[in-house]
Amino acid sequence: MRLDKFLADMGCGTRSRLKNDIRKGAVAVNGETVKKADLQVSPETDEVCYQGRKLTYVKMEYYMLNKPAGCVSATEDPVHKTALSYIDSVRKDLFPVGRLDIDTEGLLLVTNDGALAHELLSPKKHMPKTYYAEVDGAITPQDIALFAAGMDIGEKRPTLPAELTVLSAGAVFRAEVTVYEGKFHQVKRMFEKTGKYVRYLKRISFCGLKLDGRLAPGEYRSLTKDELALLRAEHKERL
Repeated sequence: MRLDKFLADMGCGTRSRLKNDIRKGAVAVNGETVKKADLQVSPETDEVCYQGRKLTYVKMEYYMLNKPAGCVSATEDPVHKTALSYIDSVRKDLFPVGRLDIDTEGLLLVTNDGALAHELLSPKKHMPKTYYAEVDGAITPQDIALFAAGMDIGEKRPTLPAELTVLSAGAVFRAEVTVYEGKFHQVKRMFEKTGKYVRYLKRISFCGLKLDGRLAPGEYRSLTKDELALLRAEHKERL
């Protein structure tokens, strides 16, 4: 692989800028400064350092982020902190898969694998997304039936059937909701339709992938091979 392509794939910049950086001596291969952008390197065996930082070549990266409230599911935002700002990576092509509301916490997949993201977000697949919710107002058997039947929340079509399970009752009802689509503010709007107010919402599962309970809000980790295989298997099962 050409050296400038290696660096571009790792998100270090554009090919044109990187060629200039290489000429200026910003890159070392196996401990020696090199100044030729077309130098052939082996991603598996050669050690490449850019501006003093060692790069380990990985074509695709996959991260599980426990998104905190106040953070937006975007690559950049002029006002708010973004999901990507929590992840330490040299890559510039990472993006969040789908969106969580700014005040919703929980599982957000971050990757640069556009093909997988497209499959997971395809509206034809009806991939499951499960949320933990704390709700003002008593959740009744009638509410559970409404969720299960699908309801009109002001869209062109009613929602798909959703699964609502009460975890505990009291001044605040705690529940889990699984939906199979991604309408805007869907879970909150479904509860509002039944006269309830969602005071706290956290996504705990996405397309079969479960949030690691050891991750505090704002923390992340790479997906394991088994988790990645699960995501790929999940979308294939729904073809």
